[in-house]
Amino acid sequence: MTAKVSSTEFHAHVDLPDWRVILRRIEAGFDAPSFEQASAFILEVARAADASGHHPDIDLRYPGHVHVTLTTHATNSLTAADVEVARTISALAAEAGLVSESSHAVGVEVAIDAIDIDAVRPFWKALLDYAEEPPGTAGGQVIGLVDPRRIGPAFWFQQMDASRPQRNRIHIDVTVPHDVAEQRVADAIAAGGHLVGDARARAFWVLADPEGNEACVCTWQDRD
Repeated sequence: MTAKVSSTEFHAHVDLPDWRVILRRIEAGFDAPSFEQASAFILEVARAADASGHHPDIDLRYPGHVHVTLTTHATNSLTAADVEVARTISALAAEAGLVSESSHAVGVEVAIDAIDIDAVRPFWKALLDYAEEPPGTAGGQVIGLVDPRRIGPAFWFQQMDASRPQRNRIHIDVTVPHDVAEQRVADAIAAGGHLVGDARARAFWVLADPEGNEACVCTWQDRD
């Protein structure tokens, strides 16, 4: 089995500046001079992926932005295979003259507070037509739901000990590259929000809008 790679280990690879860890995956963005050139780049990536036997998710948007995501689905983690394919993709992008836009990476999760996770989770699973994410440990509780098409945001359930009247029970987790997190927090506060807590920064900062609706800005740091 391909060796797992932690977030810290991945970011120790100084030859991979195009990529950022977002949740349990790595992401990179590349801008091409035209839609056609972006399409040609994707074809080269597809050929390289087929040759390696390890495949990324690729998104192409007008006028020429390519977003690439890599993870190892069999282990639900980053592995050495992701590192090698990322290195190949970056080399192909450089050869094609594409410009890296790594700061645009983002991962959005919806967190739902629940007293009884096992009772609440099936409703959201059916409503969204999502799949259960395997627990982190064998026999552990399922707390996550993911889009099997890998398009929609993940949902996860946070265990609560008691109901909290007059407080929202759903918040948004926005996972960003570690090197833009503090600016993202500052921008959100400047836009009318406020800091609820930073005790767990750099893993996450808890923010709220002017009416108290909460969101977290998250990074990979201080988690592994």
